[in-house]
Amino acid sequence: MSLQLMMLSLALVLILEGLGPLLFPNRWKQYLNEISNQNQYVLRRIGGGLVTAGLVLLIIFS
Repeated sequence: MSLQLMMLSLALVLILEGLGPLLFPNRWKQYLNEISNQNQYVLRRIGGGLVTAGLVLLIIFS
């Protein structure tokens, strides 16, 4: 994978992650508050699911 492709991927992630707080700041704050009140086990499951989904997409599209 080239450095340029990795930087483009990072740029896309940053753009997508920034859309929530940019467009819906009040809902974003509520979402973060709900997430911070979650059990550590639930957060690990969510993180594991996101990593797994990312790996599957990486394998499919590479």
